[in-house]
Amino acid sequence: MTTGATVWLTGLPSAGKTTIAYELAALLRAGGHRVEVLDGDEIREFISAGLGFSRADRHTNVQRIGFVAELLARNGVKALVPVIAPYADSRDAVRERHTQSGTPYLEVHVATPVEVCSVRDVKGLYAKQAAGELTGLTGVDDPYEEPKAPDLRIESQYQTVKESAESVFALLNERGLA
Repeated sequence: MTTGATVWLTGLPSAGKTTIAYELAALLRAGGHRVEVLDGDEIREFISAGLGFSRADRHTNVQRIGFVAELLARNGVKALVPVIAPYADSRDAVRERHTQSGTPYLEVHVATPVEVCSVRDVKGLYAKQAAGELTGLTGVDDPYEEPKAPDLRIESQYQTVKESAESVFALLNERGLA
């Protein structure tokens, strides 16, 4: 059985977190690893349905995802988690859960500037916010607390998706997890 781990990809909406996670999943699967991508949008639909976007609800959502990720990772799965998780204390609590169980955890900050994210605007959120149809957009009119010491920082605007995924894969290799 391969060693499990959680790779938490945090960053602004449209930073490239999910795209990088799926590219990384393909690399890991090609190497025989068991992998699950815990996509933030899917989690909100199926596990955190009914939660809003208040600070408390965002914290609850992150803790639920962190619980599932740790459970998978503890059982030999690479849990790739492309989730905004805007608050440092919520991410720290997830890391602590992993530390307490001895489960490897890596935090990857997909540090794409808001100006680049708003051009990508994969889901149309920035356009809706600019039109006054949406409030509470992380990084625009709601806070995003950047990680102070992530295990890896990716500036996706300067590299391809493949290069970004390969940098995470290299980190996993370096840590004996890939």
